[in-house]
Amino acid sequence: MSALLDGIKANNFVVVGRAGIDLYTDPGVATEDAETVTVGLGGSSANIAVGICKLGGQASLVTRVSDDSIGSYCLGQLKRYGVGTEYVTPVGGEYRNSLAFYESRVAGHRNVIYRNGAADFQMDAADVAAVDYAKFGALITAGTVFAAEPSRSATFAAFARAKAAGLPIIFDVDYRPYSWPSPQVAEEILSRAAAQSDMIVGNDEEFGFMAGGIDKGLDKARALAASTATIVVYKMGEKGAITFADGAEIHTGIWPVDALKPTGAGDSFMAGLVTGLAEGQDLRDAILRGSACASVTVSRPGCAPAMADTATLTKFMADHPGPTDA
Repeated sequence: MSALLDGIKANNFVVVGRAGIDLYTDPGVATEDAETVTVGLGGSSANIAVGICKLGGQASLVTRVSDDSIGSYCLGQLKRYGVGTEYVTPVGGEYRNSLAFYESRVAGHRNVIYRNGAADFQMDAADVAAVDYAKFGALITAGTVFAAEPSRSATFAAFARAKAAGLPIIFDVDYRPYSWPSPQVAEEILSRAAAQSDMIVGNDEEFGFMAGGIDKGLDKARALAASTATIVVYKMGEKGAITFADGAEIHTGIWPVDALKPTGAGDSFMAGLVTGLAEGQDLRDAILRGSACASVTVSRPGCAPAMADTATLTKFMADHPGPTDA
């Protein structure tokens, strides 16, 4: 446990994975009724990095963006939020940044992700070799980076380089079926990544997927904590989370809110969790902080723009009646 927490306490993270552009409707508006949409930064890893920076930590992103105006937008937004872009490399040709179009509503929520010829999947071994891992305390990634080559091999190479530099690996399973060639490949590769990670965060469906059935997910999370991982967080949506660490099981609830949309919750949870641990909170309090961050994000438009900063989070937790019982 100490090696993982010591790395997190540096509060300076190298985050591997995509930045994308989000387009989203006005609150309550269905796609077919939209006359205007709002643009914002998105992409799982970019969102995590933004969330960390908004909460007082430091983060640098390792990825590829398209060598066009959309790539420039993503770079500009990352810099605006304080995310380090020294390892973000443009790629030309027909590769394009991923794009998400989603509705700012919960009932009937729909989203479409465009990932054909995705620029971030072109991240290669040279990109991760260029990183000065000694500058950072821990490496964070989300599962989408493993869905295609050369990004898959590059990320496993980043794992090896990070471990050689003494950095713990923090893995958000983040299974997105549309990015993968087949469920079988995804199960094999995500399980391989989980086995190399010191902290694993996923929901019940994602652990169930790796285990071969949703009814087996909890046992999978428990087994990973008992064998290779130091902390495993098993999220269950409105039912809260079960965290396995040091042979203990920590049950936590959620902070109920009137959600505007479901997107961005997992990314903000991760940002809140790791920055809470970095500030010296115990594991239970850090998990509840992550849950509070998720509630803030789903109650506001967008993903990166909706992430809580320190003042917003402090006020939310002070004004809220408190989390549900586990």
